[in-house]
Amino acid sequence: MDDEINYKKMVETALMDVVRNALRHASEYGLPGDQHFYITFKTRFPGVSVPSHLAERYKDEMTIVLQHQFWDIVVEPDYFTVDLSFNHKRETLRIPFDALTAFADPSVQFGLQFSTTLAEAEAAPATDDSDEKAMEEASEETGQPQEKQGEIITLDAFRKK
Repeated sequence: MDDEINYKKMVETALMDVVRNALRHASEYGLPGDQHFYITFKTRFPGVSVPSHLAERYKDEMTIVLQHQFWDIVVEPDYFTVDLSFNHKRETLRIPFDALTAFADPSVQFGLQFSTTLAEAEAAPATDDSDEKAMEEASEETGQPQEKQGEIITLDAFRKK
C-alpha cells in the first residue's frame, strides 16, 4: 500500500530537525550552562566516518558527548561533522543523521530515540558497553565526571499521566 501516509516516518523526520537545529544552535552560540548532548549513532552506517581506532573499539554503536571539548560543528542537510578530543588528539567525525539512534540533553531532561531500518538491525552485531566506555573516555578528556546513563531516554518518560 504505497499510497498510505507514513506518519511514523514523518514524525521521525520532524524530530530529526530538532537535532539539526540543536546542533546548529550549538555551532553558532555554544552550549549554555550545564547543557550537553549525548548523541548515539551506528558506527557501521553508510557515510559514518570515525577514526579507525574508534571504529575498531565501537564496532556497532557509539555515544559521543558534546559538552566541553568540541569544535567546528558543521550541519549539512544529511549529516554533521564535529571535532572531538580522544586521548588528547583532536579528531573529526562525520555522522549522517540517518545513523542516529538517540539524542539527549539530560540537563533539561530531553531525549529522542530513533529507529533503525530492519535490514540495519538484522545486520548489526550484539551491542557491547559502548555507551559506558564513551562516557568514561569523555570524562577522562574533560576532567569532569559524566552522568552514567542506564537507559536511553524516551519521550514517554516526560508525558503527564
